[in-house]
Amino acid sequence: MSDVRVGKVVEQQGQGQGHGQTKIKSVPIAVTPEGFWCCPSPVVFQKGLKVQTPLNNKPKPSSPPLPSKNTAHRIPERRAVPPAPPPPSRLVVASDVQKCSDELERHPAATSVAIAERPQRNKVETLPKKVAIEFGEAGTCDMKLVLLGKQGFCVKLSVHKEVLREKSGFFAEKLSELGGISSCLQIEDCEDVEIYVETVGLMYCKEMRQRLMKQNVSRILRILKVAESLGFSSCIQSCLDHLEAVPWVGEEEEEKVISTVLRLKGEGIGVNPVLKRVSPEVSTAQKDTLSHILELVLKSNEERGRREMKSIVLKLLRENNGLPGSAGSADICNDMIYRSCQSCLDSLLSLFKQAAESAVGDTPSVSRESILKQIALEADNLSWLLEILVDKQAADEFATMWANQEELATLHGKLPIVARYHISCISGRLYVGIGRGELLPSKNTRLSLLQTWLQPLMNDYNWLQHGCRSFDRKLVEEGIGRTILTLPLEDQQSILLSWVGSFLKTGDGCPNLQRAFEVWWRRTFVRPYMDGQGNDAMQDS
Repeated sequence: MSDVRVGKVVEQQGQGQGHGQTKIKSVPIAVTPEGFWCCPSPVVFQKGLKVQTPLNNKPKPSSPPLPSKNTAHRIPERRAVPPAPPPPSRLVVASDVQKCSDELERHPAATSVAIAERPQRNKVETLPKKVAIEFGEAGTCDMKLVLLGKQGFCVKLSVHKEVLREKSGFFAEKLSELGGISSCLQIEDCEDVEIYVETVGLMYCKEMRQRLMKQNVSRILRILKVAESLGFSSCIQSCLDHLEAVPWVGEEEEEKVISTVLRLKGEGIGVNPVLKRVSPEVSTAQKDTLSHILELVLKSNEERGRREMKSIVLKLLRENNGLPGSAGSADICNDMIYRSCQSCLDSLLSLFKQAAESAVGDTPSVSRESILKQIALEADNLSWLLEILVDKQAADEFATMWANQEELATLHGKLPIVARYHISCISGRLYVGIGRGELLPSKNTRLSLLQTWLQPLMNDYNWLQHGCRSFDRKLVEEGIGRTILTLPLEDQQSILLSWVGSFLKTGDGCPNLQRAFEVWWRRTFVRPYMDGQGNDAMQDS
């Protein structure tokens, strides 16, 4: 809280010529239908801080032109007329409340005493600015409240002790300490004079909610800060009600509101209605909500909506992965995702069986087409779930599940390529992930993945290159090669020799694993020879 001093206010109202005199600035006033409201607008304070031009630096008017020699009559010389004295100070009514001028004449409830001094001196800009404001009915105030702000601003408020004692715990304590000794309080180093004045004015306002309604969130937070320091409980509650109802624009504004509200909560102030916007009451709501979202996306048949929602959910889950303290909820999320994966795999196997039977029997073409669409849908769901698990660094178990799908791999060859190539895309993504180190399954899982799914992938490779836009040939070939090279040398030899036979038959219709083949060749034939040369050299020495 700012420093508080007790003193006597001296009003400089004379026409003195001495140095150090205080300039008192006129302030626009606004009167509400309640009969009162007086608060300087931000423009008034900003204008008061501007450097004023010295009086003796005014530009001199240019002299009149000389008369022509042909002029018949000489123009008489004009004597300099002394400047008119400055008009007396007066009350200024704000332009935005012209409709209240009549009310002001009938009920002089709020006045702004503005005594303008115009001493003849050269450096007016070096003097402090002073604003005088009177609350309530004119002439009834029994206390002076002086606010000393930054940049030499001074605001003198004429207030009522009873109002301050009733509305503010801070002022009630100070007034009890003063007793009847003095009727002046001075607040030094006031951080926000403008908002301090407005908050004191709110103590006189009956409909505080309406007064705050047109304020933005940033200004409400400033009022809330001052109201908290003054112990102005009704204003604090009105500000919280406003923050609970008004929209918050942007993440930065939301963070400011939440940090302020949490600080008030630590001081025992009830802020739960505001926090409910960002915090659920039931702790299990997040788990149930996420499960429901996954179910909705996986069961959707609308292509565009599915694609956009998958992208949004994947992006948001990636953001959550980087947050600290998310390890506990990650395990629960992974369990839900793997249950969804198992459900998709079961559905996919059932659809493959139906498609294989329809290819042999006399199944209507409409029914067969529906089955193929469902296969593509379930394969797309599995690809999306795999991406989520890869981002969460939890895809090792998925690799094991996929490596154990021998029945699905057997049925793969019985379906037309247009229906089965989606499955090969999943296998290719796993090879890419292993090659990048995004998942680290065991040696047996890596070997099973290659033994079970590499040949089906090579069977669909020509179609994938020309019929699948999302297929990246170089990326998949590099992933397959790196996955092969993680195995023992004997397993590398078995798989690569099988690849050589396929490559010699189909050429570009087969993955190009020449890099992996060269590495295996050097490991097999070159390095043992070099090790032997090293051993011979050691024996000779």
